[in-house]
Amino acid sequence: MKRAYALLLALTTAACAAQPGESGRPAAEVTAADLNLTPRAQIKTGGTLRWGLTEYPAQWNQNHIDGNLANVKTVMDALMPRPFRADEHGALTLDSDYVTSADVTKTTPKQVVTYTLNPKARWSTGEPITWADYAAQWKALRGADPAFHVANVTGYQDIASVAKGANDHQVVVTFTRPFGDWRSLFAPLYPRSANSSPQAFNAGWVGKIPATAGPFRFGGFDTRAKTLTLARDAKWWSDPAKLDSIVFRGLESDARVAAFANGELDVFDIGPSAADLSRARSASGAVVRQAAGPDFRHFTFNGESPILTDVRVRQAVALGIDRAVIAKSDLKGLNWPVTLLDNHFLMNSQQGYRPNADELAGPDLTRAGALLDAAGWRLSGKVRAKGGKQLDLRFVIPSGLQLARSEGEITQAMLAKLGVKLTIETVPSNDFFTKYVIPGNYDIAPFSYVGTPFPVSASYGTYANGVRAQGDEIVWNANLGRSGNAEIDAKLKAAMAELDPEKAVKLINEADRLVWREVNVLPLYQRPQTVAVNAGLANVGARGFRDLDYADIGFKS
Repeated sequence: MKRAYALLLALTTAACAAQPGESGRPAAEVTAADLNLTPRAQIKTGGTLRWGLTEYPAQWNQNHIDGNLANVKTVMDALMPRPFRADEHGALTLDSDYVTSADVTKTTPKQVVTYTLNPKARWSTGEPITWADYAAQWKALRGADPAFHVANVTGYQDIASVAKGANDHQVVVTFTRPFGDWRSLFAPLYPRSANSSPQAFNAGWVGKIPATAGPFRFGGFDTRAKTLTLARDAKWWSDPAKLDSIVFRGLESDARVAAFANGELDVFDIGPSAADLSRARSASGAVVRQAAGPDFRHFTFNGESPILTDVRVRQAVALGIDRAVIAKSDLKGLNWPVTLLDNHFLMNSQQGYRPNADELAGPDLTRAGALLDAAGWRLSGKVRAKGGKQLDLRFVIPSGLQLARSEGEITQAMLAKLGVKLTIETVPSNDFFTKYVIPGNYDIAPFSYVGTPFPVSASYGTYANGVRAQGDEIVWNANLGRSGNAEIDAKLKAAMAELDPEKAVKLINEADRLVWREVNVLPLYQRPQTVAVNAGLANVGARGFRDLDYADIGFKS
């Protein structure tokens, strides 16, 4: 029996600044963020913000494999601590509401990072945030105990100890080996009670949010209406939230735009739908905000599915897909340039970007056919077969998302020319990840990976090789594609440990070339972030890499 523990949220990109890449290609002139930034003094006090989500999550522990989702992050960013905040370019600054200083205080014989915590910071339970919360999170996420179903062990597995410093509000973190992306750790931070045992970690936040430490507190769930309410936290020690409350509501794609047009939502991510964009723009009192998104659209190939276990078959299918045709279809009507993404870690506009697809850039039906012939899949009529079985792949898509269906239909027609049958299977959107993608119940699945300002450490788990547990059981952690090798792991680990930026970028691109050959994830394009917003709202919209300041979101005076 095999199982896969996986991560949705972690992924790819660092600062999306407009700079030339190493390859010499010009920078893309794009908006980094579009938020209607407005000073707090010009924001009304009061009001309820109604925010549409793409699903209604059950697991609210963002560090758990089932909880590390974009929708969970959107909610928990209003509730949980983090040591650093990113601006729209991915540049980091201390979040002084929680941490007053954080520095590398030693590099030899081992790297040591010392955090000084804000003594005012407290959990909603009344307990102070201390070094013990950091220590408990490290112990849960370091990967030493597989009973903790963690999304990602990157960085935490490189820590030797987390200890109390001069007092309860000083944290001393000692690493076993250098870790350049140390600022990515403890974000979000959960209370030590959430990490005290596998049971608490895995089940303690299912349908519950027991403790918070932000400008908002948990207000309540309505499972029938699929809503989650946050209320202003009167015990918040910093600038109080302008809004009285935020109501998050899980809706499928077609229902979200209808709710917005009817005045039932104030903000929602339109996604790559020209029809929804047009409808949102025509809504009364609405504005559409657009910026370069920190995510990219892709197809993930399941390397553990019976047909795709052979890397030659994965490569052949990739070569049978014309990515440019899919990108043009997806982006039609979105007022966004069609530029293929040929890198798993860096966006087209980033310093250090190189197109590493090489011979797998596709399409190349001749080479694809030769690979399939070599793998034993030969034409038998219109569809290839091997051992009496047709080459039939399941393309699993979430319900209510026309974009995914269109991608499937286009890919279906392309692969038919290669003798590959593609069966499109629509599943409930709430089940897409938890019952299909994460457990490996698919052959190919289309979705988007969401980025962070840490291109390697955030992506490592997505491409890391599986770890053998008992018998034939393999734990894949964040690797949804369930394929990898030791050479990729070594390159990525070296990149994470490298403190010289130029050397790190070189290692990233070397690793990327290896990932391309593995055909775990087939990148398509960097997505635009397109968000429909009530025209009266400020400090919310298309954020790029920027961490929103939820206390400052509100309606303009």
